[in-house]
Order: sequence, then C-alpha cells, then structure tokens
Amino acid sequence: MKIVSEITEVRNQIKAWRQEGCTVGLVPTMGYLHEGHLSLIDRARENHKVVVSIFVNPMQFGPTEDLASYPRDLQRDAKLCEEHGVDLIFHPNPEEMYDKNFCSYVDMGVLTEELCGLSRPVHFRGVCTVVTKLFNIVTPDRAYFGQKDAQQLAIIKRMVKDLNMPLEIVGCPIVREEDGLAKSSRNTYLSKEERKAALVLSRAVFLGEKMVRDGERDCSKVLDAMTKEIAKEPLAKIDYVKMVDLLTMQQIEKIETGVLAAMAVYIGNTRLIDNFLISVS
Repeated sequence: MKIVSEITEVRNQIKAWRQEGCTVGLVPTMGYLHEGHLSLIDRARENHKVVVSIFVNPMQFGPTEDLASYPRDLQRDAKLCEEHGVDLIFHPNPEEMYDKNFCSYVDMGVLTEELCGLSRPVHFRGVCTVVTKLFNIVTPDRAYFGQKDAQQLAIIKRMVKDLNMPLEIVGCPIVREEDGLAKSSRNTYLSKEERKAALVLSRAVFLGEKMVRDGERDCSKVLDAMTKEIAKEPLAKIDYVKMVDLLTMQQIEKIETGVLAAMAVYIGNTRLIDNFLISVS
C-alpha cells in the first residue's frame, strides 16, 4: 500500500494501473476511519484497485464549525486501510488541493436547499467541489458513499448525472454500534453521559421506520412521534427532523413513493445525524 500526498503521484499510479487493465474504486473520507468507512472499503474491493482519500476539507466547514478539532490520526487510518486491502491512500494537504488563487466551485440548487443545507449553508458547495476534484484526480470507475449522509449521497448522485461524469456512485448501508448509534467520527466528541443520550437518535429513527412499515402515510404523524421521542432526552437539541422526497430532497406531506426521514440533533455541543430510507407502493 502506498500513501501519497501529491496529485501527480496519484495520476501516475492510476495511469500505470489503467495500462494493466485495472478498474479503480474510490472511497472519499475525512479520515479517523470507523467500521462505516471500512464497510465502504470492503465493498470497493469489487474493483481491481482501491483508493482511499483522507482529507479534512476546509471548504465544507463553516466559520463556527469543528475544522480545527476534527479528529485526525493518519497512522491509525493507514493501518486499518492496509488491513482491508487498500492499494493507495491519497492524503493531500489543503494547499495541494486549493492553491492561493483558487476560485472555482461546484454548486447545486434544490437538493442542497433543505435539511443540512439550511443550517450549514456553505457545506454542500464544499462537498461538491472537493468530490469533483477527487473524481478528476483519481478518475475512478466507482465511488462509494454511506447512507448515513443520505442527503450528500443524493447530491453526489445528481451531480454525477447532471455533469455527465463517467463513473458509478455506489451507496452503502448505515453501519451502527451494537446499541443502535450510527457510526460517526464525531462520536468521539461525546462524553460517557452524552454517548448514552445520543441513542435517542436511533430510537427515533427505528420508531418512525416502524410506523411507516406498519402503514402510516401521514408525514406529520411520523415526524411528531419522532420529535416527541427525541424531546424525552434532556441533552438533545433538535436542529431538524424532516421527511423529504428521496429524489428532490423537498419536504412532503404524504408518503407515496421513496422517502427519506432525516434528522440532525445536537447532543451537548456535538451535532449528529441519522435517517432512514423507505420505499412504499
């Protein structure tokens, strides 16, 4: 396994692999890998070669967000990558990705205007820009993203379609702790008490999903039950709990086809997300 920090090094390696007839899978991450990331890497092994990018992207953090404190441990990440069969880690510094005169961005309307896009207005422009750059650098056949960031997954799928990018986006299921909490690098911020309180997110998700599976089609009733469940936890502060159309990310009143029920909740100072996807007929 190689660890490289320069774009030219990545391109040279990809060129050599292409000459050998290899397919390439890309797993974009911000590092501090957990079992969710590792499930993406394992899925990416369906390609001949796997590239993992580890880059804490400053462009997707707002001025009051946790860029400086975001957990980083390249040595630990590299060990996990090697154990899971990764061929190349791309670990650039910010200056390699964005030179001092950088002024080009990839932006999107509609899908970015709801859910996390409301409370984090610069976030998805940063995500779309860095992901586009990674696609241009690595030129993968497939790229892998987790359902935990369901809005991000929908946005990237739409961006690839709209811009005719020649790759497949593969969405992979949420990986949870044994007690239900969705895996996240930000879980490391939680105190013992907060970690216990954070289970209110998955409880609300499982409650809402069961209601829909049992036949409830009124979004307001599902959301009301989920919100009341979260409100039982004193350490929880809701950013949003919403149900949106799976393709447009716009709020809906009735569940008729594919739906995403998504939430962002602060546990203490830590903002966590969770969701469920469901299709009905």
